[in-house]
Amino acid sequence: MTNDLIDFYLKSHPVTIGVLILLSVYFIILNWVFFYRYFSLNSWLLVENDSFESLLMGASTVSEQSFLKNFIKTSANISKEILDLAMMAATKEATKGFSVLSIFASTTPFIGLFGTVVSILDTFTHIGQTSGSMSIISSGVSDALIATAAGIFVAIFAYTYHQILKRQSFELVSFLQMQSDAILAKRK
Repeated sequence: MTNDLIDFYLKSHPVTIGVLILLSVYFIILNWVFFYRYFSLNSWLLVENDSFESLLMGASTVSEQSFLKNFIKTSANISKEILDLAMMAATKEATKGFSVLSIFASTTPFIGLFGTVVSILDTFTHIGQTSGSMSIISSGVSDALIATAAGIFVAIFAYTYHQILKRQSFELVSFLQMQSDAILAKRK
């Protein structure tokens, strides 16, 4: 296994190695963003769920930990406009980091493809310099395709993580909207 990695490193074009390093860094960033946002959104969801349940049970306002509480405190008269402003602020906060996941999901296959194209060009250059046999072509192309596979691998995780967090943020905004509606209904 170690010899295979060393052999791959020695045979690969420097651009391909750079692409694989870049995709590795993307994968680390991608996982960090996902897990950080996942756990923070999850804890925020629990707070808003509890606050909404207390409103349903007869509380006159949201809990102290609710995101809406800061907006309610700042105004003597709670209005739809104040609560709409809170919803916009919450949506902005809940969707932080999504653009990174979206960019990674859309660009990593192309980055991997770039590494593959450079490796295939390098393989054809070597074939032209030697009497190329089918084994040289097949090993060169198979090594080149590793970059594409790596790009697709990272893209799959980025897209999946984006969808999971998008759903969580939708649930969070829905809880906040339900709390806003409940507060306005109690004021009438």
